Order: sequence, then C-alpha cells, then structure tokens
Amino acid sequence: MTRDHMPSTSDIRDAVINRYSARARTALAGGAPVDCDPDAFADGCFGAAAYPGADAPDAALRASLGCGNPLAVAALQPGETVLDLGSGGGLDVLLSARRVGPAGTAYGIDASTDMLTLARANAAQAGVPNAEFLHGHIEDIPLPAGHIDVIISNCVINLSADRPRVLAEAYRVLRPGGRLGISDVIADESLNPRQRAQAEQRTGCTTGTLTSAGYRDLLTRAGFTGISITTTHEAGGGLHSAIIQASKAAVA
Repeated sequence: MTRDHMPSTSDIRDAVINRYSARARTALAGGAPVDCDPDAFADGCFGAAAYPGADAPDAALRASLGCGNPLAVAALQPGETVLDLGSGGGLDVLLSARRVGPAGTAYGIDASTDMLTLARANAAQAGVPNAEFLHGHIEDIPLPAGHIDVIISNCVINLSADRPRVLAEAYRVLRPGGRLGISDVIADESLNPRQRAQAEQRTGCTTGTLTSAGYRDLLTRAGFTGISITTTHEAGGGLHSAIIQASKAAVA
C-alpha cells in the first residue's frame, strides 16, 4: 500500500465501527459473534470464557469479544463511578454496576449504535438501573474532567488509530487518585513487522498492537503513574493477553 493510499484515522475508525456493528447484529439475532480465528488462543477467543459463572444475560455473554476480564483487577468499591471504554454488549458495565451498587454508576461508551442497542437491551433484561451507555468515541469521551473513579476496558484500546489520545482522555476524566485497569493484547519486542502483522490478523487486532514498552511509554506520557503490565495468556505468534494497570496521582 502506497503512502497516498494509506487509510486515514477516520477510515480506520469507520471500519472498526462497521465490523463491531455487524457483530452486535449477530448477537441481537441470537447468534454468537466471533472476532478471531478459532485457534487464535489456546483456550479459544476468550470472550465469555473469562467470566465463569457470571450472572448476566446470555446475549451479553455471547457478545463478549474481549481478551480477558478487567474486573478481576479493578477492585471496584460500593459507590464508585466506573467507565468502560468500548463497552460493546455491556457485559463489563453490567457486572461493574452490580459491584458499585445503587450508590455508584457504571458508564459504557461505544461508537456503534448497534452495540448500544444490544447493551441497553441487556441492561433492561438484567434489571441494572445504575448502568448508563453513552454514544461516542474513546478518543473524545463525552464526560467532564475528574468525573470517574475507575476506568476499565477489554481489548478495545488496540483498535484505536490514536491511542495516545485515548489514554490522554482516560487520564482527563479520571479523578485524582483514580485508577485504570484494562485488558488488551500486546506484542513481543522480538517480532518483525511481517510476523507481527500475521499474528494481529489471526487475533482480530486489525489496527495493530503495542509492545509492553510501547504501552508503558504512552501511559507515562499521558501522566499515569504506578504502571504495571502483566501478561496473562498466550495469543499465539508472539502476542499475549495482558492486564495493564495504572493510576492518576492524588492531589498533594
């Protein structure tokens, strides 16, 4: 592909939205959407398998296309306000809403109106009144600064064509002392561009992946501290599912 024909940021964004809108329509129709090759992970494509015993609508579980379970490390507390970046069918938002209880709020943001339709239907079925779904882009979060206690995300930040802006926005909406706990796919430093592209294609990471060092650098530049990146599962071809944790410094 020549430089003149490289896809623009808006082209990449539109392709991602169209792709996940189609998966939402599959789930709404009673199907089970798939986001990567069946053998991409040793244990399948993760998704609902990362949430054993979860009390959630079947459609929310079927539409789970993540690479882990960010709630396993989020340590949510009653009364907190949570934001899920790229909330999809709403599974993590619904589970978060139950953990923070009626005094807390769980927001989900997604750019796909089909995914929002699915998520809102799942919230209604689950009877979770403190879950709120917002239409928007994770590069431009429609919430005020300092509004969120905890940000979660499940294999979505790697889909953005402007990850520095995503993390800067995450930092902006977190309150001082707020924390970030996300699942994502990262790449080994040793992969050459061809190997990396092949592995990314298999796992559905069509916008590319970051290395651990690359993720850490972007988080640091956004202002985060206390950064921890822990690989959890092999994704094949030199890619790994990972938990990324960080925090926004409290006001001195």
